[in-house]
Amino acid sequence: MLALLQARRDWTGADLAERLEVTPRTVRQDISRLRELGYPVTSRPGVAGGYRVAPGSVVPPLLLDDDEAVAVALGLRLAAGDGNGPIAESALAALVKLERLLPSRLRPSVRAVGTAVVSGTSSSPVAVDHLLILADAVNDQRQLHVDYTSHDGNRAERTVEPQRLVHWGSRWYLLAWDVDRSDWRTLRVDRVVPRLPLGRRFTAREDPAGGAAAHVRRGVAVAPWRVRATVRVAASAEHVRRRVPTVVTVEPLPQGCLAHVGSDSPAELAWWLGALDADFEIVDAPEVAQACDRLASRYRKGAGTAPPGNDAG
Repeated sequence: MLALLQARRDWTGADLAERLEVTPRTVRQDISRLRELGYPVTSRPGVAGGYRVAPGSVVPPLLLDDDEAVAVALGLRLAAGDGNGPIAESALAALVKLERLLPSRLRPSVRAVGTAVVSGTSSSPVAVDHLLILADAVNDQRQLHVDYTSHDGNRAERTVEPQRLVHWGSRWYLLAWDVDRSDWRTLRVDRVVPRLPLGRRFTAREDPAGGAAAHVRRGVAVAPWRVRATVRVAASAEHVRRRVPTVVTVEPLPQGCLAHVGSDSPAELAWWLGALDADFEIVDAPEVAQACDRLASRYRKGAGTAPPGNDAG
């Protein structure tokens, strides 16, 4: 009855009785019981009268179906964040209460969501059942076969060991160890189609350096680019952020910072690095280092300081 009252603004007693296949007397008894539980059910007498749930002065118990309960649990987990602040504390307390009241068939899935999710900061369209399958795989430490569509539209099957679910920049991501590639991979959950049943158990690895959320942020920041590089810059993180696109991820260091950058070509990325107006060292992209060397030679030649016979290439 409560679900019906919440689904439509007004119900007549006759309509409720017919829909629930009970007598009008049973309807009146159930309405009285809802009021005792704290639901502000109002009634209007007469032929055009009926029942309605009105705003109340206290929060009564909620009636949620399975998908709604999972959605509430996800929202509370994100609101809880790292547990700091009054809102986070209240969200965490509500999540604990919700878990205790859930039916036994649903509690493991919601608990898996709570333990698997790491918040990096709203949400892309993701099938709840897919998210629950991934959360179960993370929580149970089981391999998973998935069909994954990459950013260029190619679809391929992958075998992964799911490590964490990360919510970042309005999307869900799965941080997983790719068994075939023997490396970490960040998969957008809205592009993942999991296959059942789950695979064999595995031993969870240590999160990548800096933690799961930081690793996903670094990967997402340069995901659209064909050329990527990690650069150690002799300047503050704030200095670098002011001079490069907002998609770049910058990590402060005791001296300087570490920037994870990307571009469509080594030459274009070399130009961006020159615009930093700071000393830098390319950590892991030799093709970008070569492009910087060619650009430096061209600049020296343009300034009239290139050694004789030097060719910018």
